[in-house]
Amino acid sequence: MLRGIDVSSHQSSSYDTDGLSFVFVKATEGRSYVNPKLAAQTKRGRDAGLVVGFYHFLWPGNLTEQAEHFVAKAPERRGDILAVDWETTGDGSHASNSEKDRFIRKVKELRPHHKVVLYCNRHFWLNHDTTSYAGDGLWIADYVTAGKPRIKADWRFHQYTDNPLDKNVADFSSGSALREWAGA
Repeated sequence: MLRGIDVSSHQSSSYDTDGLSFVFVKATEGRSYVNPKLAAQTKRGRDAGLVVGFYHFLWPGNLTEQAEHFVAKAPERRGDILAVDWETTGDGSHASNSEKDRFIRKVKELRPHHKVVLYCNRHFWLNHDTTSYAGDGLWIADYVTAGKPRIKADWRFHQYTDNPLDKNVADFSSGSALREWAGA
């Protein structure tokens, strides 16, 4: 298992990269928000030689506009991974399963040479998902032993804790296998 983290504006731009193979950086949310630390957090990961991914926090509605906003703001380099963060929003709503599917497909259409994955927690995967569509791979959040999420589906990334920050593992045999999968 490879180790990685995910960061947003709540974390430092000088996060520790020791022992990591990848980082996911929050890029956007909805149709207007852009992480003010996006450039610095991206540079930190790239300078450390990590595989870098970017995620968009999905809101219900305006899916094409959200997808266009995401790909316009997320840096674009060969081998970058894109992700949709599908969970409950600050106002208690969430995008529907069909909206999640349409968003992933739109991002794949806009960035056809990049892997696009779905991030969601175990509850969403078991109770809101009806198609099992996760684009190019599932990034599941389930706060249990690293690499042992309590789902039957195949997964690529597992967020296993958020204490003291979001820590993840990736189901790849090596860093080069992750890079190859990501298209680097």
